Amino acid sequence: MAKVATKLKKRINDSYRIIIEKNISRQIPQYLEELELGKKYAIITDTIVEKLFAKKLQNALKRKKIKSEIFVIKKGETSKTLKTVEEVAIKMIEKGIDRHDAVIALGGGVVGDIAGFVAAIYMRGIPYIQVPTTLLAMVDSAVGGKTGVDLPVGKNLIGTITQPKAVFIDIAYLKGLPDKQVKSGLSEIIKYGVIKSKRLFKYIEKNLDDILKKDEEALKHIIKESIRIKTKIVEKDEQEGNLRMILNYGHTYGHALEKLSGYKLLHGFAISVGMVIMNKIAVERGLLKQKHSDRITELLKRAGLPTTALKTPTKKQLLGDKKKQGDYINFVLPVKIGKAVIQPEKCL
Repeated sequence: MAKVATKLKKRINDSYRIIIEKNISRQIPQYLEELELGKKYAIITDTIVEKLFAKKLQNALKRKKIKSEIFVIKKGETSKTLKTVEEVAIKMIEKGIDRHDAVIALGGGVVGDIAGFVAAIYMRGIPYIQVPTTLLAMVDSAVGGKTGVDLPVGKNLIGTITQPKAVFIDIAYLKGLPDKQVKSGLSEIIKYGVIKSKRLFKYIEKNLDDILKKDEEALKHIIKESIRIKTKIVEKDEQEGNLRMILNYGHTYGHALEKLSGYKLLHGFAISVGMVIMNKIAVERGLLKQKHSDRITELLKRAGLPTTALKTPTKKQLLGDKKKQGDYINFVLPVKIGKAVIQPEKCL
């Protein structure tokens, strides 16, 4: 018998810059010159962001003599499919994007997930940067390297963890963001407060009116704090072996609610209801005091977020979640504001 050993020990540094500043998007061409990620850039965006920001970015790149092509997908969660990935990849080939080029994800969470996934698998992987344009994407999908698409049976079941080379968060993009999208993003930020930072939670309680009015300093503060929390968690557990699962507070039921709604329910709205469901379970198990559960629910209501659903998903319907292990799924349950635990739950 012949035996051959393959030794592939690796030391990889996937560190990257996250820059949070008003009008930072104007400086992206300069940063790209410094980073030297690609000879040409594929700007992946959606039908809404194309009209608002994509052409401006392309023109700014052109002034620096940086080549780029724009690739547009239909807005919304229903575009997050393998079919969309295939269509984008084919168009990129037709436009001459090769393995020496790079991707710019310009848009909300759906665009970020698809663009990151395309970059991860296109010609076996090319670099990408994240330029999120919604509050939700700024504090969630743009940071941490999760990419992917949905399947008919559940969300984010096909994907990779591939870190971007940089993240540019431009507060100016939020100026014209619809109120419901601000609230959707705020749901994720409240999540960070519940699982890891009582200080952030209290800041939101105190400054909620300014946040909802899109006050720049208030938004910058909660975005920075959310990213600080997420990066600390991702640094310790990039591949979601254990600790990173804590970021899924509210998401197990939330994702199921999104699916039941045919993805008409905004992500943050679904997560809000999911958090309330988790809080109820935590109270029933003696992990969370009722007064803390009520305080969280009250903040969600004040933020204009839903706290109930017409139909609660069954445990069996949760098995489409990627976090399941056999017949079990991991529940993230708060024990107080600022701390949560992970407990397996039998779903069959």
